[in-house]
Amino acid sequence: MRRVRVRASGRVQGVFFRDSVRREAGRLEVAGWVRNCPDGTVEAVFEGASGAVDELIELCRGGPGQADIDRVEVVDEDPEGVEGFRVR
Repeated sequence: MRRVRVRASGRVQGVFFRDSVRREAGRLEVAGWVRNCPDGTVEAVFEGASGAVDELIELCRGGPGQADIDRVEVVDEDPEGVEGFRVR
């Protein structure tokens, strides 16, 4: 079990970034959340199998569709046992 907090910057709002992350998290059975931040970044928490979490991190690095990613910060955290995935 792995938990990470991810912050993506660049052109990440208004490009279906959150919805793409939500769909992929569901497919990979990863719990957590994703949200737009007031500073224009997108923040997410992913908790699940290490390989599945790694796949979501790679999605954030590449971005969906018309996203243009400048930087992705990843910080490991202690797992909390969250369930489900939601867009905040």
